[in-house]
Amino acid sequence: MRKIRLIIKREYFTRVKTKAFVIGTVIVPLLGMGFFLMILFLVNRQPTHSYRLAIVDENGALAPSVVQALDRKLSNGRQEFIITKTVDRPALLNDVEQDLRAQVNSSSLDAFLLIPRDLKQSVEVHTNNFSLIQPLSAAVNEALIAQRLSDHGIHVNDVNEIVQGAELKVMRVSQSGESVEKGQTIGVAIAVVILLYTSLLMYGIITMRSVLEEKTTRTMEVLISSVRPFQLLAGKILGVAAVAFTQFLIWMISLALLSSYGVVMAKMVPGSSFSGIHLPMSLLIYTVTYFVGGYFLYSAMFAAIGAACSSEQDAAQLQWLAMVPLVFCMVIYSLILNDPSSTLSVVLSEVPFFSPVLMVLRISLQTPPFWQIALSLVLLLFAIVVVIYASAKIYRVGILMYGKRPTIQELFRWLRYS
Repeated sequence: MRKIRLIIKREYFTRVKTKAFVIGTVIVPLLGMGFFLMILFLVNRQPTHSYRLAIVDENGALAPSVVQALDRKLSNGRQEFIITKTVDRPALLNDVEQDLRAQVNSSSLDAFLLIPRDLKQSVEVHTNNFSLIQPLSAAVNEALIAQRLSDHGIHVNDVNEIVQGAELKVMRVSQSGESVEKGQTIGVAIAVVILLYTSLLMYGIITMRSVLEEKTTRTMEVLISSVRPFQLLAGKILGVAAVAFTQFLIWMISLALLSSYGVVMAKMVPGSSFSGIHLPMSLLIYTVTYFVGGYFLYSAMFAAIGAACSSEQDAAQLQWLAMVPLVFCMVIYSLILNDPSSTLSVVLSEVPFFSPVLMVLRISLQTPPFWQIALSLVLLLFAIVVVIYASAKIYRVGILMYGKRPTIQELFRWLRYS
């Protein structure tokens, strides 16, 4: 045990003291918060300046309704759209279009609207500012509805009031109660999936490169003379695990603080954008638990690959063996996202190579029955034991093997060595 502790200590402090670890530990929470704030800013951002618009109406009857629908003011009191010109039934349409197109290109006009003679055809918006599309589309639709109602002898002053639908307020039901759902559950689920995927992949590759580095520099030959291969494998996995857990716990604490801030904001400022953020403590605990299990599973696989190869190029060609299950999780997670209680979702989340990502995804969306979580943890633990046993056999043979990259058949042959 003393030798394993020395290896763990060396692996841990060698990596924790690096600038990459410090920067990665700090930068990931900051980037996550930055992206979240940027999304909130972009979603809630309102225009502050007026748009200049010209309307060419070949029909000759729709332009006034469009102008009326565009009669809206911005938050600063300015008019949202300034209609610079309205052309009804132009005699020379091409000349008018060419003139207006030149104004758009010279930025003296933001867009011009071309209404066809037959209102069943498409209405064209000529612009290089795509933020105008949504409000113009709404205005044209409102004007068309008013025109059609008028053709049937129904006259309304405010079409929006007539066609406005009911607002659907989604309430998420959970064992702890109900909360307003504004998409934060799916956002948290996707964020957890990405965090687990990148973390497991990153630390697995770090373990592989740690083994490969000592093997290519022949340091392994010195180490193996004083410790057994299994002790070296265990020390490396546990050493990198300590680094991974340190960094992952810092990230989880950051998420917990963000969640606490969301709860406080919900009580102090009910309308705050942060009020919908709430991460149950059970989700954080399950995330850490499955990360620990997933780390031991995948790091053992990556360590075996590093021991079996003699160069970075060889390892890059073999590491797909360990990467395929994680990549599959990212390919299939949208199915679980849409229906976390389906038979397919339950079966896939019980598979040990998928459960570190997919079971946490299910828990973040809708906590499954406890027996499913317990079964997945038991299967994951069993898989960890089997994979570490197999990896130790490959590791024992491969650490002193140099030359060409072993084939898949050779790796299975190494597993049969006593």
